[in-house]
Amino acid sequence: MKVISQIKLPVEKEMELFEKKFFESMSSKVALLNRITHYIVNRKGKQMRPMFVFLVAKMVSEGQVNERTYRGAAVIELIHTATLVHDDVVDDSNRRRGFFSINALWKNKIAVLVGDYLLSKGLLLSIDNNDFDLLKIISIAVKEMSEGELLQIEKARRLDITEAVYYDIIRQKTATLIAACCSLGAASVKPESSEIAKMRRFGELIGMAFQIKDDLFDYGEEQIGKPTGIDIKEQKMTLPLIYVLNNSTPKEKKWIINSIKRHNKDKKRVKEVIALVKSKGGLDYAVTKMKEYQKEALSILNDYPASTYKDSLVLMVNYVIERKK
Repeated sequence: MKVISQIKLPVEKEMELFEKKFFESMSSKVALLNRITHYIVNRKGKQMRPMFVFLVAKMVSEGQVNERTYRGAAVIELIHTATLVHDDVVDDSNRRRGFFSINALWKNKIAVLVGDYLLSKGLLLSIDNNDFDLLKIISIAVKEMSEGELLQIEKARRLDITEAVYYDIIRQKTATLIAACCSLGAASVKPESSEIAKMRRFGELIGMAFQIKDDLFDYGEEQIGKPTGIDIKEQKMTLPLIYVLNNSTPKEKKWIINSIKRHNKDKKRVKEVIALVKSKGGLDYAVTKMKEYQKEALSILNDYPASTYKDSLVLMVNYVIERKK
């Protein structure tokens, strides 16, 4: 059995019902909009985010979920989908999970409006049901994601990212959404409890580990859907690279920065940068950091009694750092 199917097993019933509710939450009186949202739903990914919502909710409440849990999962998926649609416009990307992106099929103007529509649907789903606590969790995530993206753009221009700034960027860009999923799951069944902050931290740690793993793929030999060296070509500062820049001679540092700024399209030069990062321990350092986040995430789960939901979350934490793509 695939790992994802194994993780999903304890919440399979909830996920099926969620898909139905999620599709309904997207509906509109505009035919064009329905055609586009239908296209989005039929090309869904692994749906890790709603899975986090249900698994956390069930773990902290001895297997209970309620309508708020379903709404929380739908809201997070609506908002997440909106950000993906907007990201493809920002990145001028024509593909998403192997399919054409919305902007490639229907142009940027429509893609931006569809993203706005999904965002507002998510907000209204919370407001109409007085789920203001859930709305706050989501709104913080959206704010942080935007800030993280802009911080990365600002820093990429100058290539002056310290390790601390890098952690800030990935916490906001990637980890905040997973943190929101986990705190939403807890808040949906145990409003105003200490579980919410605890699960938020748990999700944040997984998100940090997830992003570092993504960084490592840039240096790997395995086929993972993105070509090796793409981050260097796009002048993105990743943890292995930051570590090596901080632990190089002035001459090496100058050569690396010059390579990224002026020769990032030169395949031979990019390969040389990758080789240098590997030889100077950049990958080993990133793996160590990633495992620290994994260990802390697992230690939070130790506070909970044994259950199939907890088992799935342990599996999820390990999958994040062991995945091949």
